[in-house]
Amino acid sequence: MGKPPLTFRRLTGLDRSGPPPAQTLPGQPLRPWTIPNAIVYVRAALIPVFLVLAFTSDAGTDALPAILFLVITLGDYADGIAARVTGQYSRLGALLDPLVDRLIVLSGAVVCWHFELLPRWGLYVLAAREALMLLAGPPLVRRGVEIRINWPGRWSVWPLMGAVFLALCGVEDVAAALLYVGLALSIWATVLYGASAARQLRKPSR
Repeated sequence: MGKPPLTFRRLTGLDRSGPPPAQTLPGQPLRPWTIPNAIVYVRAALIPVFLVLAFTSDAGTDALPAILFLVITLGDYADGIAARVTGQYSRLGALLDPLVDRLIVLSGAVVCWHFELLPRWGLYVLAAREALMLLAGPPLVRRGVEIRINWPGRWSVWPLMGAVFLALCGVEDVAAALLYVGLALSIWATVLYGASAARQLRKPSR
């Protein structure tokens, strides 16, 4: 059976029906040298630049760090499109892309915390959730658990990144509203991840 046609919905990631690409599954080669992975590497390298620019600003709302944060964020969309256009999927990309997403969200949250651009209790919850995912993910993967991004987790990224971006632009009320939406989705996603991991861990004992 051939690959499904690359429609607009598939290109943009709106249609994710069917199994994940075989190259991204556990046990496949990492394949680090691909165009999508190169975009991920650039995104990761720009995170410390963003932090330096943000923390050396007067109030955390300078234009340059906000623009850089937006570029890194949109890079997540760019590497997905590059993978679908070129077919250069990889196991490393599947592992690294969500990690870079979490790092940029956490980096933005740290800046917003420092300059009090968003409600700090919400940033507490966000940081705790992201830290949990970062710490729990590797041990679960080593035990054979396959963590697939679910729809609440996928959709939570954009409100959270949008909240940070708008906060960096000084639009704090709208940013706070987006933060709450993103937190609700991310907590829902975490519950689903936990339930999926528990099911997978119980399978060998049956």
